[in-house]
Amino acid sequence: MFLSIDLPITTKQMKPKIIIAGAGGIGKAVGLILACSDALDCDIAFGDINEDALKASAKFVKEGSSNRVIPETFLMSKSGANASMKKQFRSADIILDCLPGSIAPRIATFAREHNMHYANLTEYVNETEEVIKIAKGAKTAFVLQTGLAPGFINVLACRLFEDFTKENKVSTVDQIKMKVGALSQHALSPHYYAFTWSPIGVATEYLKDAIVVRDFKKKLVSALSGRERIIIDGDEYEDNFTSGGAADLPDAFSGKVRALDYKTLRYVGHYEWVDTILSSLPQGSDKIRLLERIMLNTIPSVEDDEVLIYAAATGKDKKGRLRSKERSYKIYPSIVGTKKLRAIQSTTACALCQIAYMLLTTKGWKGAVFQSEIPTDDFLNGPFVKEVYGGYES
Repeated sequence: MFLSIDLPITTKQMKPKIIIAGAGGIGKAVGLILACSDALDCDIAFGDINEDALKASAKFVKEGSSNRVIPETFLMSKSGANASMKKQFRSADIILDCLPGSIAPRIATFAREHNMHYANLTEYVNETEEVIKIAKGAKTAFVLQTGLAPGFINVLACRLFEDFTKENKVSTVDQIKMKVGALSQHALSPHYYAFTWSPIGVATEYLKDAIVVRDFKKKLVSALSGRERIIIDGDEYEDNFTSGGAADLPDAFSGKVRALDYKTLRYVGHYEWVDTILSSLPQGSDKIRLLERIMLNTIPSVEDDEVLIYAAATGKDKKGRLRSKERSYKIYPSIVGTKKLRAIQSTTACALCQIAYMLLTTKGWKGAVFQSEIPTDDFLNGPFVKEVYGGYES
């Protein structure tokens, strides 16, 4: 199933320059969406350590936008900043970080040194804390964890909380649930899974602790320790705790929600397979590395994917009746310009593009900006997010 996306025509803003750090699948999707949109007229430059990836991404955007935008490219060094990097940084307004999360503090440092806005995608907790320190006192904004999960799912949860408390005239809720799955359209036994995006980081999410809220207090729980089944739009899935997806919401909702958590959605049977693999690994071994190797050798990568999203705010109204405010999405691959984007590409990249748009059209953003601080209506109904998710009406 494919959906065609016609990006909106709006009044063009001044022509800024946006650097996309990382010329992989998400980076080139960001470039294509920006190039094909009339909501934001901008120059684009790709930076990466891989020259072949740079050429491929620039060609993808150039062809996909029918020569409308011809991106610049520049090679990045593995350490420090070479002359090409410094030249690009001096002329850029924003750097969108689509590189592995482990590199986030380095890219954020470049943004701070060259007075650029910065936005990233990573769910890595320690690296996010480092970026927060780098952003302290900055005159530009550092928007953290603004992809799909973390990212869109957190803004959606904030909006559901806003609507629930307003409609029911209460100030707290019992639960906030956030669930996202990047799934293949078909899944075979015994793993019931296929990679639809970079496999780097999946094992990390499965093994590093998750942050949740229980009894109004933030706490750590072991990843994969909360497997449950859920029916969404008539189909059955299973979910489980994974690290990083809750973003800053456990802190932001302190004292406002009795229980809050983020879980990753999978087809039924997948987490049982993972548990079996983990139980067979030697004690004291590097389980993240071993699990990643086993998954890479066992599970295929596919192009035809789907992204499933579910969020809910649940609690009692003023009369004591239990109510729930829910929202779900199922997103399929789409055509942007003349190119096909996988669902994971469009759902992740559009959020990053929307943040770039908001940074360039809204004054006053500076320092670290968390998902709980993003204006929900401007984001969910903004030109880039709306074209992928269909917008949000209360």
